[in-house]
Amino acid sequence: MPGQVVAFKVAAGDVVKRGQPLAVIEAMKIEHTINAPADGVVAELLFAPGDLVADGDELLRLETEPA
Repeated sequence: MPGQVVAFKVAAGDVVKRGQPLAVIEAMKIEHTINAPADGVVAELLFAPGDLVADGDELLRLETEPA
């Protein structure tokens, strides 16, 4: 959903586990936490706190191991 990036809970290079909080987005005056869909490594953050994002925007790149 469209909104504003409030914060990233990770940085590029961080190793993350499935379900770990990655980012917080504010949309419709509610904060939404985005969690890791799988174990992996954060390759790149594509936005910064305060940036506006559109529905479907990729917030960060997560490198995961193939299943």
